[in-house]
Amino acid sequence: MPGQVIAMIMAISAVGGCAGAEPERAAPLVADGGAPVIIPGGPGEAGRTAAPGENLGESEARVTAADVRFAEDMIPHHRQALEMAGLVPSRSSSPVLRGLAERITAAQRPEIAAMTSWLRAAGRSPDGHAGQEGHEDVVTLEQMNRLRTARGAAFDTLFLTLMIAHHEAAVTMAGRQLREGADRAMLATAKDVVSGQGIEIARMRRLLTSPA
Repeated sequence: MPGQVIAMIMAISAVGGCAGAEPERAAPLVADGGAPVIIPGGPGEAGRTAAPGENLGESEARVTAADVRFAEDMIPHHRQALEMAGLVPSRSSSPVLRGLAERITAAQRPEIAAMTSWLRAAGRSPDGHAGQEGHEDVVTLEQMNRLRTARGAAFDTLFLTLMIAHHEAAVTMAGRQLREGADRAMLATAKDVVSGQGIEIARMRRLLTSPA
């Protein structure tokens, strides 16, 4: 996804305090050692790969508290989706549901890595907001325990029901980021979430009415 690549390349090295909602100062862009950053050469010259930690100039974007909140909230949210998807192979016999779980994992694991890299480059702990007041898992512990013990058709129905709600919450979070955020990498990630998870919500709703 474009947002995954942008988020890895455009790691911001300083955010400032996240208490205020107004845009902070422009921050330098730094190569983070994740996805390679190619720096073009002059006319007739070959490009080169930026070294990890190399300053790439100044970002035109302004980082806000909304950008930090989005990354800090979305990481544990994605992790819960990965936990749910990881239950599918041993509990469902539906190849369609297994394929869905694989796509969720393939999409969200790189996004977690990209947002984690972004927060670390910003001087924030990727786990700094998890469990704090104002952040709650969409799927409760009791619901997760029910999902862990379900099997077969009962599991499929419960998984789809819970994952639809989980995706809808992610789309809401991403929509808030698109309205309030400023950092280009986090805005690109939010667009990916709205687009990708919106498509998956429609697929899961169809599966609920016509199980495969």
